[in-house]
Amino acid sequence: MFTGRYPHSNGVLGLTHERFAWELNRDELHLAQLLQDAGYRTASLGVVHETQRNPSDWGYELRYEARESAATATRICDETIELLRRFTNHRDTPFFICAGAYEPHRLFATDESDYMGFVGNEIEPDSDRGVYVPPYLRTDPGTITELAELQGAIRYLDRQFGRVLQAIDQLGLRDNTLVVFTTDHGIAMPRAKCSCYDPGLEIAFILRLPSRNGWHGGRTVHELVPNIDLAPSLCELIGAEVPETVQGRSWVPLLDGADSYEPNRVFFPELTYHDYYDPIRGIRTTDHKLLAFFSAAHSFMPPNQSWKRRSSPRQPERPPLSYHPEFELYHLLTDPWEQVNLIDDMSCADVKRTLMQRLWQHLVATDDPIIHGAITSPMHQSVVRMLGEA
Repeated sequence: MFTGRYPHSNGVLGLTHERFAWELNRDELHLAQLLQDAGYRTASLGVVHETQRNPSDWGYELRYEARESAATATRICDETIELLRRFTNHRDTPFFICAGAYEPHRLFATDESDYMGFVGNEIEPDSDRGVYVPPYLRTDPGTITELAELQGAIRYLDRQFGRVLQAIDQLGLRDNTLVVFTTDHGIAMPRAKCSCYDPGLEIAFILRLPSRNGWHGGRTVHELVPNIDLAPSLCELIGAEVPETVQGRSWVPLLDGADSYEPNRVFFPELTYHDYYDPIRGIRTTDHKLLAFFSAAHSFMPPNQSWKRRSSPRQPERPPLSYHPEFELYHLLTDPWEQVNLIDDMSCADVKRTLMQRLWQHLVATDDPIIHGAITSPMHQSVVRMLGEA
């Protein structure tokens, strides 16, 4: 999102915090830098998840509270509103605020020892209008309990974010302020987050810019829009130069209704590290998805962050004995929840071959390090260095 480039290109192939220690390449261009160069004041509040270096290195003029544990939505929205008031005193200078709340991430509550749910001091489960269980999850008590917690966390975040929208309106900033509400991955349920299945790729993505036709009013856009398209889109919107290294493309013409917009017909999801090394590369079209697995890890990386998991997916049928195959192929129009792997279906041989070729071309064209061998983690490198220095 912040570089317009794939993770294997910008250097963040896993988590950046603590011993995971992945980091943006030194020569990367961050969205905040591009906006700052275009004359914007820039500020970051709460969670910064793409770097552990000083955010000022990436173009943030102001930085508030780096610790994720303190980045509750209440606090982040309070600070955002205060910063909006501060910036309003300089109406001739445009501004960019990146406010990252921790919710609806899983939280560690004091009464939880073996699992992490979604509720905390300010969050209660929400089942007032029922609990929706997506078809890729088993409808059992544990799943229903966790999803009710998640719904409560979403309602809490919505309520806090609503205060920010009210402040924007009250300060007279509504018409010319672009609001982007989004996140970096799908929900933290099994076979969603930490995977390249669609429930892990699908994110909240809501925009509002009342002064521009097509950018407000409840419109829904159905085209494929990968995360790498955000940075070039914002640059085009304000007239800033888009770096040649950017791999995404602007969706400004799409929202503007321009005939020149050519919809994305393919994008390339990927995972290398999260909790552990689980390298996956994929290609997704409007009709199909092919996933390539480079390690015989378990069938999916659990995002429950719990020793005792309360929810489980419908696939695989026997999770303890299920490991990655080399490839998986899904027909998304007939199987949107990716339950039936068609990789060995002879009727899909041509589709399989075509997608494999296109994926390989992408890996070569972007010089993905996965084609050269296993990718070593920063922790691996630091342990080798410490052993050699002992």
